[in-house]
Amino acid sequence: MAKTRKDLRGRALRKGEMQRSSDKRYSYCYTDPLGRRKYIYANDLVTLREKEAELTKNQLDGLDIYIAGKATVNFVFDRYMKLKANLRQTTRSNYLYMYDRFVRNTFGNKKIADIRFSDVLQFYNCLLQQQEMQINTLESIHTLLRPTFQLAVRDGIIRNNPTDGVLAEVKKNSDQHNGIRHALTVAQQRAFMEHVANHPVYFHWWPLFTILLGTGCRIGEALGLRWEDIDCENRVIHINHSLVYYPVGESRTSVQHISKPKTKAGERTIPMLDSVQDAFEMLREEQLENGWNDVEIDGMHGFIFCNRFGNVPNPQSVNRAIKRIISDYNATEEISAKREHREAVLLPDFSAHHLRHTFCTRLCEQETNLKVIQSVMGHKDIKTTMDIYAEATEEKKQESFERLAATWNVF
Repeated sequence: MAKTRKDLRGRALRKGEMQRSSDKRYSYCYTDPLGRRKYIYANDLVTLREKEAELTKNQLDGLDIYIAGKATVNFVFDRYMKLKANLRQTTRSNYLYMYDRFVRNTFGNKKIADIRFSDVLQFYNCLLQQQEMQINTLESIHTLLRPTFQLAVRDGIIRNNPTDGVLAEVKKNSDQHNGIRHALTVAQQRAFMEHVANHPVYFHWWPLFTILLGTGCRIGEALGLRWEDIDCENRVIHINHSLVYYPVGESRTSVQHISKPKTKAGERTIPMLDSVQDAFEMLREEQLENGWNDVEIDGMHGFIFCNRFGNVPNPQSVNRAIKRIISDYNATEEISAKREHREAVLLPDFSAHHLRHTFCTRLCEQETNLKVIQSVMGHKDIKTTMDIYAEATEEKKQESFERLAATWNVF
């Protein structure tokens, strides 16, 4: 093969370029990230240089590093996220937050081709033990890492997905419950609501908690309710959107947005209990006296809930309030129980989502038609409904046998 710094037409060739005298084809020689010599070919110099430009672009984008298997987990995850074009903004923001917080600066720096099953298992165990992460949070991390590695498998960069089977192994060896949310008992529910209703500081939360416990709404669905979503004449609530609060931009400043339901199951109507209607009436009278909520979010206005700053509350502030109420109640209850020589009815640590779970449990205790429960709750998968129903009926079964044991004197 003849090598020259000019082609047969006398045009100067760049470094790595050559033209073969035998068939007059052009070639360009370069070294890949693994140190191997590679060639690209073309029938004319213009086409060759177009291929060179594309190769240079790929090198700048890191694609050649990816193909060579030298890419890090971070590189492949970022590539995976770019391919998820139809991902909802709220979901994308949550994914990035979780990944940046728990993966990017540690496990994310490893070369993806070097990672084995044991590496992933060690990383997951580290999150559980050293960072005291809950299993359900680890599941969220796994939801990001598994498709990241799967992308590398499909692209032929690695042969097997090292995350396969890791989560099952972790759960098998963990003494944590698998993210199960337990409903409040009837006694706990009653104690919580009575404490809120009679407390001079926390009383203003009573309408929201009544609506959450009386409808089973997700916290974002409840906070996003507008007066036009409430049909008092037919006593139904229309659920067709949700208020979300997530970080955006490089500053990761959290802002409020309106989000539409992910599935058709999320759009639903919920019948209104008397106590729920009373809560709405109380809120309406407050706004009639103090002025209507004039906040506008993504073109929507007329929101029912309003905090002391004139804004719609965000879910985090609600959960912080719940924690303060639990702490205040438990401290008071322990003193009262000791004084009255009885066992204290203490509240467990719970969030606004537990109130939804509690409503669903109370509904399961009264209703046997799973499709009705699924429709009210807006569950996409009836398995979710069935899991809660099974938990509720198991508790009722235990209560039934306790009552039976107390009254059935036949042995």
